[in-house]
Amino acid sequence: MRHVLGVDGGNTKTIALVATLDGKIVGRARSGCGDMYYRGADLALANIDAAVHAALVPAGLRPEDLLVGAFSLAGADWPEDIAFLASALRERGFGKTISVVNDAMGALRAGSGDGTGVSVVCGTGAGTGARSARGDTWHTSFWQEAGGAVSLGDKALRAVYRADLGIAPATALTGLVLEHTDYATVEHLLHALTARGRDRTRDAVSIGGLARVLLDAAAAGDETSMRIVHAHGVSLGEYALAAARRVGIEREPFQLVLAGGVLRHPARELTDAIVSQVHEDATYVRPVNSRFEPAVGAVFLALEAAGVAIDDDLISRLVPTLPEPSLYST
Repeated sequence: MRHVLGVDGGNTKTIALVATLDGKIVGRARSGCGDMYYRGADLALANIDAAVHAALVPAGLRPEDLLVGAFSLAGADWPEDIAFLASALRERGFGKTISVVNDAMGALRAGSGDGTGVSVVCGTGAGTGARSARGDTWHTSFWQEAGGAVSLGDKALRAVYRADLGIAPATALTGLVLEHTDYATVEHLLHALTARGRDRTRDAVSIGGLARVLLDAAAAGDETSMRIVHAHGVSLGEYALAAARRVGIEREPFQLVLAGGVLRHPARELTDAIVSQVHEDATYVRPVNSRFEPAVGAVFLALEAAGVAIDDDLISRLVPTLPEPSLYST
């Protein structure tokens, strides 16, 4: 057995990567939602199955050829969730050893050089994870109020609705949101999103797309958008500090890993608000934009479980074999 498996499963997609023990990616695949809380356990596991089996094909491998399978999954929230998922994945034979962690922990391992610090992940959803050098870990899961793209999109819509009613000041968001959604009026948009018989899953995806509109408007100086984005960033920063406290690193220098599609937006308003909030109590924090995708973090966890050190030599072999960015796009 000379291969390991790393899987990252989120609200929008599941990515599976197969790697050799010296760090080369030899198989990769993508499928749908891997979060059992979002679309149900059966669908999440079916999507994980599909991604893993498709990733094994180009490597010419079978599940029984895998030494370790590491799964970084949204929906691995409570201890019983992790136990359920680990049992289901063990039954599928996706590694002689199976490891399951919350997806915020995979993102932390992807972005932190030594796997310690705090991760703030803001994609379709949001999560925060922390790990100390002593091995203490914690993730927010249902503790966390501030969400990801869907949450930001919903806040943008609420601002547009309030402005249209004259409850709140006019905002550039109104025109931008209507242009993005291709509706003539705010009432037409509200009706489309609330009428009986609509596709609620598609609603969530389309609302998440409004996060980019909101961030663009904030960067352009729209006061309503700036206020929403700043408050959201402050909230994400508060949870990052809470995570640091839970593992006892809030008074130590630590890496603050920023990950997820929303935080890759070129506008700085959200990121700056997160970092400023964390800096208020954690003076020595070192913000880091994650170099690698969370699925690579899952590969790192699998390699470490196999006794392989993640060092510069391994990274130098890994980088030329990384998948194209399009594999991760949402």
